[in-house]
Amino acid sequence: MSNAVELTDVSARHGAVTVLHGLSISIPAHQVTAVTGHNGSGKSTLLGVLAGAHPPASGSLRRTHASRAALVVQRSEVPDALPITVRQVVTMGRWAHRGAWRRLTREDRSIAERCMARLGVAALADRRFSTLSGGQRQRVLLAQGLAQQSDLLLLDEPATGLDAEAKEQIAALLAEESARGVTVVHATHDHEDAANADHRIALANGRLLADVVS
Repeated sequence: MSNAVELTDVSARHGAVTVLHGLSISIPAHQVTAVTGHNGSGKSTLLGVLAGAHPPASGSLRRTHASRAALVVQRSEVPDALPITVRQVVTMGRWAHRGAWRRLTREDRSIAERCMARLGVAALADRRFSTLSGGQRQRVLLAQGLAQQSDLLLLDEPATGLDAEAKEQIAALLAEESARGVTVVHATHDHEDAANADHRIALANGRLLADVVS
């Protein structure tokens, strides 16, 4: 099995505080990896490192995935004050291809529409993002992640706040993406979500507690 990303003795900091300590982990390509751990264990920071958004303080990363990683943040990280619609949030996913200031093409907009339909939020396209429920926001952010069409999809607790049916739909979507050749890494508190993954990483206080391949 090939690996999309290999971390060797990676540490990461927030300011002067070390939050990841000497992690050596391989992320298998075209599989679903679940990252578990209590709040403050380093899950979000690990996703940031994998995305290239959080430079390691030490250690090295080896990448074989082709595209820039798509990172889907938690809905709480998007400010309510932003006066943007659902469609605008999703089409932001295309900026990874066009750049933030370049005009989007008809194909870009078509991709965004398809991603909204796939997540069941097409009917909300003209709504202000800030007016949505927590579960609706999470679906919109997932649609934005899919719109990036990356071969490395990173999600920070994508099923948090969703009901059981919605969680099953998200799990099925992640499995579909994996089957299409996308490497999926998602942080989760849900033991069932983690158990369904092909690969499981458990963190505790920024250290590797377990690394299990199904």
